[in-house]
Amino acid sequence: MSKIIVIGANHAGTAAIRTMLSLSKDNQVLVFDQNSNISFLGCGMALWIGKQIAGSDGLFYSNKAELESMGAKVYMETPVDRIDFDNKVVYATGKNGEKFEESYDKLVLATGSLPIIPNIPGKDLENVQQVKLFQNAQEVIDKLSNPNIKNVTVVGAGYIGVELAEAFQRLNKNVTLVDVLDTTLGVYYDDNFTSMMNENLKNHGIHLALGEKVVEIKGNGKVETVVTDKQEIPADMVILCVGFRPNTDLGKEKLTIFRNGAYIVNRRQETSQPDVYAIGDCATVFDNSIQDSNYIALATNSVRSGLVAAYNLTGNDVESIGVQGSNGISIYGLNMVSTGLSVKKANDLGIEVEYTDYKDLQKPEFMDPKTHNNPEVQIRIVYDKKTRVVLGAQMASTYDVSMGIHMFSLAIQEQVTIDRLKLLDIFFLPHFNKPYNYITMAALGAK
Repeated sequence: MSKIIVIGANHAGTAAIRTMLSLSKDNQVLVFDQNSNISFLGCGMALWIGKQIAGSDGLFYSNKAELESMGAKVYMETPVDRIDFDNKVVYATGKNGEKFEESYDKLVLATGSLPIIPNIPGKDLENVQQVKLFQNAQEVIDKLSNPNIKNVTVVGAGYIGVELAEAFQRLNKNVTLVDVLDTTLGVYYDDNFTSMMNENLKNHGIHLALGEKVVEIKGNGKVETVVTDKQEIPADMVILCVGFRPNTDLGKEKLTIFRNGAYIVNRRQETSQPDVYAIGDCATVFDNSIQDSNYIALATNSVRSGLVAAYNLTGNDVESIGVQGSNGISIYGLNMVSTGLSVKKANDLGIEVEYTDYKDLQKPEFMDPKTHNNPEVQIRIVYDKKTRVVLGAQMASTYDVSMGIHMFSLAIQEQVTIDRLKLLDIFFLPHFNKPYNYITMAALGAK
């Protein structure tokens, strides 16, 4: 029997705990988490804030009682103070001040990530909010009941920022979205896609302050304006969502870390320290699009890393097959999905790529749009200039094209060339697609 301590019980931790206890009852599993809840789906936070779902209950998929019913011992609101890696001891403090000193045979670090709070004057004013935890979202919702909060400024135009901008606008707030980049979603998509989202947001009344840097937040105790290098924006509430950093303070002095501070792990989720595993947002992943370690903080990656660690912790030799960073967003009915590298990201990495674009209807023209949903679809496939291996794809439409990106994710994982896609057996039926569909046509258009 091994004594396994898991630090952190959100997506990665929960996946690891559940899987370990399902695979074997021979181990003692002890869990420490500093929060009062686990398994909160932050991706649903904007839906909750914007009243597109009834409440927060469905955003949790596990809890302390479930994990303990499976055999774990779970300590909530009990942050770990330090770890003695040489002697394999974890020190923690409970919410009532009780002290814990627990030895371990195996240790799993699932400490997640922390929001990046820019060091700008005024960041501590009232109504300057973070968005990460359930408690953060609840605080925002509670404050929005105040009718005097009319102007909301969202700082950061990544996925979370864009989703929150939509949520606040749906509540009839005057919303401004600020980002130092000159477009929204610039990390995930090329300009021909991000321009679609920019127009979508503007058409729904959201003010875009792109290519602007926030230099100060002004107010007398409570926020009143946001000052950028180009303008001053009225604000009754400010949401800071400029990004996240790996939460690795417990082990950064002992374990090998990545350039952004994440724990570097191998494909079994093992760190540089024997018997210490790292999973989720505090650890690296193997990125198939660049064939190297990378940092991609996604809940899906967290769950997979938890599964891989659990199998290895219970004596089953399993390696991660790597990830592509597949992701998506849906704003006012505009659906955008991507996986792997964009052209912009490839250029930043010094990878020579080509790309092929195509735009067409989802279904044949004879399918009457009055009776059949038949919007336009835009697609880009990115591939290596020399090897012609597919490295990325982006798709956008008001139609739900999300299933298509799974195929491209697999293509990147298996290093399929763009030429193999040209004659791929894609079925045709007018109810679903065109005989010469946009995937085939995009591949045929490759240089």
